[in-house]
Amino acid sequence: MSRPEPALCTVTADGIILGLHVQPRASRNEVCGVQDNALKIRLTSPPVDGAANKLCRELLADLFHVPRSAVEIVSGENSRHKRVRVSGDPDRLNRMLEQLTTSG
Repeated sequence: MSRPEPALCTVTADGIILGLHVQPRASRNEVCGVQDNALKIRLTSPPVDGAANKLCRELLADLFHVPRSAVEIVSGENSRHKRVRVSGDPDRLNRMLEQLTTSG
């Protein structure tokens, strides 16, 4: 019997903490699935002077329909692998995440 996959995100009292795998210098900004139990996103910005981190926060705010101030990089500022807190109603954010990962 195989072990279940760990959850893509951790639910907190005021939102979710999401694992990301970021690919900078892509042709467009998009969510492109799940990789190594993290949401994989592509960003057009290069990883220079925090530009990719800023664009990452903006993209997630738009995708989850929250203000940009509700998206915070918790760890991985200088890495492709990041943990990001999205503040808001955890149930709504989880449903939106499910839609992002199942829409083709």
